[in-house]
Amino acid sequence: MEENTVLREDVLAEAIKILEIEGIANTSLEMVAERVSCPTSDLKRFWPDREALLYDALRYLSQQVDAWRRQLLLDETLSAEQKLLARYAALTTCVSNQRYPGCLFIAACTFYPDPQHPIHQLAEQQKQASLAYTHELLTQLEVDDPEMVAKQMELIVEGCLSRLLVKRSQTDVDTARRLAEDILRFAQCRMGGALSCCRYLTQFIAHIIPSSSIC
Repeated sequence: MEENTVLREDVLAEAIKILEIEGIANTSLEMVAERVSCPTSDLKRFWPDREALLYDALRYLSQQVDAWRRQLLLDETLSAEQKLLARYAALTTCVSNQRYPGCLFIAACTFYPDPQHPIHQLAEQQKQASLAYTHELLTQLEVDDPEMVAKQMELIVEGCLSRLLVKRSQTDVDTARRLAEDILRFAQCRMGGALSCCRYLTQFIAHIIPSSSIC
């Protein structure tokens, strides 16, 4: 049983790497089997088809992201602001290593547009978990209207990930971080909701989000 668990995690980790490079449409069971030096027939004992493997790979990635967020929330050496912006440092590390795992949730949501599809729902759950994380930290900071600000900051993250699917450029991560910093700073200064971030969101939408990538 232990060997099967280790093998399963190895397969899912390699599947994620292939998905990042080849994309959801092009990744096959055969490609993953070749990467892990395992007969395709053995993989089919656990994943009868490509979609089953994709679902498990995304669930495995989702668990890793959730654990990363929990560790950040419990890290008493970081301020709430640092925790909110930590995702951009993580994205910088990913780009430098030519890894783009977070983009897979955006791609999955687009590739499976039916809200009832299990893979779409899994991607949506990750989106909601990210929103909850941001909202919790903004609430700690006592910003005005944390729900609205959380949605704005999540829009930036999603746009950055969408952009990375195409361009894979560190410049987009840097731009997204600056926009997130601006929104956070203005949210902390906002008095009674009078101060608007529309100028920054307009800049962001025009520069970052491809319209075809929004779920």
